[in-house]
Parts: sequence; C-alpha cells; structure tokens
Amino acid sequence: MSQDPAFMTRRHFLRTGVIGGALASTLPSFLDQTLCRLEAAEVNSPLQRQHGKDAPILVILQLAGGNDGLNTVVPLENDDYRRARPKLSSVEKNALMLNDDLGFHESLSGLKSLYDEGMLSVLNGIGYPNPNRSHFRSTEIWHTAAPEGRKGGDGWVGRYFDNQCQGQPAEVGISLTSSPPQTFQGPSPLGITFRNPKEFSFDDDEELMSGASVGMATGRSRERNDSPLHFLERTDLDARVSSDHLHATLKKMPSPQGFPKNQIANDLSLVARMIGGGMSTRIYYVSQGGFDTHANQINSHARLLKNLGDAQKAFWTEMKRQGNTQRVQMLVFSEFGRRVAENGSNGTDHGAGAPVFVIGGKQKGGLVGALPSLDPKDLNRGDVSHHTDFRQVYATLLDEHLNANSSQVLGKSWSKIKL
Repeated sequence: MSQDPAFMTRRHFLRTGVIGGALASTLPSFLDQTLCRLEAAEVNSPLQRQHGKDAPILVILQLAGGNDGLNTVVPLENDDYRRARPKLSSVEKNALMLNDDLGFHESLSGLKSLYDEGMLSVLNGIGYPNPNRSHFRSTEIWHTAAPEGRKGGDGWVGRYFDNQCQGQPAEVGISLTSSPPQTFQGPSPLGITFRNPKEFSFDDDEELMSGASVGMATGRSRERNDSPLHFLERTDLDARVSSDHLHATLKKMPSPQGFPKNQIANDLSLVARMIGGGMSTRIYYVSQGGFDTHANQINSHARLLKNLGDAQKAFWTEMKRQGNTQRVQMLVFSEFGRRVAENGSNGTDHGAGAPVFVIGGKQKGGLVGALPSLDPKDLNRGDVSHHTDFRQVYATLLDEHLNANSSQVLGKSWSKIKL
C-alpha cells in the first residue's frame, strides 16, 4: 500500500524542495540524518502493507470514574440485586431487554439498536485479580495491562506501537485528552495528544500553539547516538508533518451530521472525521468522565448513559455511511465497576468487575459470559467477582483485529474471547 499522498508530499517537499534546501543550509546534519531515517523507516515498516483504507482501526473509549455496571447492564428479576439496591434497582422496570436475565438501562437506546443489529458484544464479568479501588491505580492497571503489583511502566498500546508501528508517523496514535494517556507510553512511544485540533497547530512564527507541547504531543523518544538537538528538531519536524496532515484532513472532511451536542459526541464526531478523511491512525483514545456516582446516582447516571448511547449511535451511523464498519472496532471500558449495595447517599461506591463493550461490524454481537453471582456469599468484599481477565479482551483485539502478536505486546499468551 502506498504512503498517504498528503503525508508523502509534505515529507518529500521538506527533503527536496525550497524549505528543505533552506533548512539544510543551516542544519545539514539534522536534515540528512532525520529525513533519511524517516524515509528508511517507512520502507521497512511492518505496517506499510496496511497503511491505507484497508488497515484496521481500534477506538478506545474509557468511561472514567468507575461506571456502575449493574445499572448499565441491569439484572432482571434478581432478588439479590433488589435487596442490595432498594432505590437504585428502580431502573429495572424500564430496562431494554437483552434476554430474560439482563437488560440495558433505558437511556441506552442507542446502544440497544447496535446490539439488535449484531454490532455490539456485551462482555460480562471482566476484571483482574486483587482489584484495586483507587481511580489512579486501577486506571494504571488497565492502561499498562500489568496488575501484578507493578506500578508505572509502559502502556499496552505503547508496546503495540513499539512492536508493530516503528517507522510510522506520530499520528499512528491520537488521544483526544488534555495530557498523553499512560496507555500510549512505550519504549519508543508514538502518538499525538490534543484536546482540540486548534491546539495542535503552528502560528505564523512556526511555534506550536499552547495546549500541546511538541515533545509530549508526538511522544517521540531519543534514538541511540541521537544528540539532544537532533532529537528536538526531529520531534519538531514530526509535529509539523502531523499537524499539516491533520488540518488538511479536517479541512476536506466536514463535520458529520446527526451527532448530539455533548462532549463525548464531539470527540467521536472528530474521530469519525479523521477516519473518513484517511488519517493513517491505528489507535484513537477518548474518555468520557463523570462516572464517579457516589451520590444521587439515578439522574446523573441516566444522563451519562444517554450521552454515551446517542453518541455511539451517531458514530456508527457515520461509519456505515463511510463503509468503515468492518475496519473499525471500539473498546468501551471503565477502570472499575461499583459496589453491589447502594450507599446512604443514593449512590454507589468504588467496586471491581464490570461489563465491557466491543462494537464493530466484524463480530457477531450478543452477550458473552454470564453475569457473576450477586449472592452475598459469592461477593468479593462487597463486589462482584470477575470471571474473565481484561487482558483476554486485549489479546483478542490485538490478534484478531489489529493483526498483531498479542504475546509480544502483553508479555505472555492469553486465551481469546469468542466474539
């Protein structure tokens, strides 16, 4: 597959055109080393064959704060659920039935339509051993795929970039967040992070505008024998190339119609524009906050789920219009679920296992795995016990969607989930 024309034109111009010549007159060593590295890396890239419209894309959406899985995928006719949640179990009466035992919260009509079309898989009982109820630590565990006591370290997406995407432009990963997510960190990290596309652009003086630092925006790391000056200049060049490509893509791809007016819909609309415009991005990361529902959960959770479901419906309608439903899959997860029992403030506290959603045109859809028991004797310190490790989800997406070697990325082989 040939290199994207916009990216190739920019790079070729920098190497052989007026700008390249002008820069070379002042920085000949930098240009010669940097541009030769970039071109050579592209030729030898393991992703070169899948650089165009047929390449797989994964969109990762985190429901930040700890989504209440039991009031998202609601147990029906379950006495343990009703006893544990005398007030919050009221959502059961209007739940959108998935089968005789489970239903979506009534606000998730958008997701229910995708489920009915066979595009959405509901993975029950997902978690990890010895669950941690800290937002920061549990997010770190999900981002690094390393729950066994280790803190910090590279993200699983960053390791995917390092194993599969070396030589690709920085835009191979895009995060629509205020700072780079830990999941993008890696031995030779790639990826662009910005909250708004206007943040990732250069003003008339060719300085990156406030809101996205060049080094963090591209995630570029120093190579062996690379001087600090060459590293900064190479990072700057990567940022300029990716910025040019991003804005050219958005200019030719207008905002799609039918998206509601909320933040997660805005983010998914932007992702849809970048996919439809032909960005070479393999991984998009977005986050929807507000799920830390300790008090007065009924109304706030309903609003959050409606925003999620309506945004998903609009996004996948646009993917169908583009013909990209087979190419794109989306992983929707939260760093933990909530306690089975409601608290005294009409809310729920930090829990453990919870459902995960995988959406796209490749899987058969439906329910995967049973809801764990809610019987008090089967709970883990008041939480549902997981029966499926989240790294099995990652391994399935890496091997079967991204065409990667999951054991190299995750450090060991994990059994796959039948999607």
